[in-house]
Amino acid sequence: MALSETGSPLATGTASHVHALQSKHAGLDAKLREELARPSPDAATVQYLKKRKLALKEEIARH
Repeated sequence: MALSETGSPLATGTASHVHALQSKHAGLDAKLREELARPSPDAATVQYLKKRKLALKEEIARH
């Protein structure tokens, strides 16, 4: 198993990276729900948030 500069397994770095991606995904999900709850949601914002969420989901799946 490869070690990072600190001597810990590199998998720990990957796990923390995935956790960061999951946190970003959850934040985008919250923003999307907030936007959709508005009386007149902005279609461009909704589309952007959905695309970003999908990109993050795909990156998480690669790890």
